[in-house]
Amino acid sequence: MKITRVETFLVRPRWLFCRIETADGVVGWGEPVVEGRAEVVRSAVDVLAEYLVGKDPLRIQDHWQVLSKGGFYRGGPVLSSAVAGVDQALWDIAGKFYGAPVHALLGGPVRDTVRVYAWIGGDEPVELAEQITAQIEAGFTAVKMNAAGRTSPITTAAETAAVVARVAAARDILGPHRDVAVDCHGRFTPASARRVLAAIAPLHPLFVEEPVLPEQGHLLASLVNSSPVPIATGERLYGRAEFLPALTAGIAVAQPDLSHAGGISEVHRIAALAETYGAHLAPHSPLGPISLAASLQIAFSTPNFLIQEQSLGIHYNKDADLLSYLVDPEPFRFVDGHARRTDLPGLGVTVDEAAVRAADRHGHAWRNPVWRHPDGSFAEW
Repeated sequence: MKITRVETFLVRPRWLFCRIETADGVVGWGEPVVEGRAEVVRSAVDVLAEYLVGKDPLRIQDHWQVLSKGGFYRGGPVLSSAVAGVDQALWDIAGKFYGAPVHALLGGPVRDTVRVYAWIGGDEPVELAEQITAQIEAGFTAVKMNAAGRTSPITTAAETAAVVARVAAARDILGPHRDVAVDCHGRFTPASARRVLAAIAPLHPLFVEEPVLPEQGHLLASLVNSSPVPIATGERLYGRAEFLPALTAGIAVAQPDLSHAGGISEVHRIAALAETYGAHLAPHSPLGPISLAASLQIAFSTPNFLIQEQSLGIHYNKDADLLSYLVDPEPFRFVDGHARRTDLPGLGVTVDEAAVRAADRHGHAWRNPVWRHPDGSFAEW
């Protein structure tokens, strides 16, 4: 079996899909994308395809090594995301070739259902009560929201109080038996993060995500040591080497993204590394159906898995949603806030190729907002 073609498709709202075809007619799908830089990753996949065409798709680990390291310059979001999508597609092919789900190829399932959470509140959290109530009625037992919109370099009393009020409102509706996770999105400075973590600790969040920027990882240990709130990070870390300092610092939850951190192959290794530090895995996945399908294959086969993000109804999905490019949405029918394991081969989803090709004819040029402080200076989004 040989790879004959590698294609990419820009599909709304902000995704990039990858299709790898073999001479035997087996097709695998992946999702290689950096949000806001999809066209750049598309070009990177085109370069990787020069090596892949004519190769045996089942040599997944060897291809991962060559694609990640063979160009001498390594890592970073663009290359790691391009490799991630290719890797997903190769695992999809392998599963279809062997007639087994990817989680079986990774050693078999360790659970039958995967707990998932829903997003509420948008970029600058509003209308929380109505949205939380809707998610509870839909069966979800956990939600996540941003802590705040743009914030001052050192949070004011009003800004800190607003964060506490949002989390308190969520806790009041969720009660003590459901969970709220709080995403700081790297919007707080270290001093502000310490202030906010202390203020919301009595409200018992499941975890607080990205309290500081990834380039400030050397400060994580001090945050971990000063806060009783479990700290999560990892959506902007792209491999084991970058996760190691965060795990050494004592984070409670590692959040690699299956479309950014080298795909199934590397996230499987990151999960094992995290387990040695007593950390749990909660894959980052605000993207499309292929990324989520890959994440679920990891979740079903990872002992130290905690909870899974998914993008159904997320505020980014205005032109299309998680189910828009699937033939059958059943794999993403969540029951009581959980995804159920199936034995469907490969990634376990069937992509609607006609819909994908039609969407690519229009494409997209999604860009994240650029925020500024009142004085005109740049603010973290």
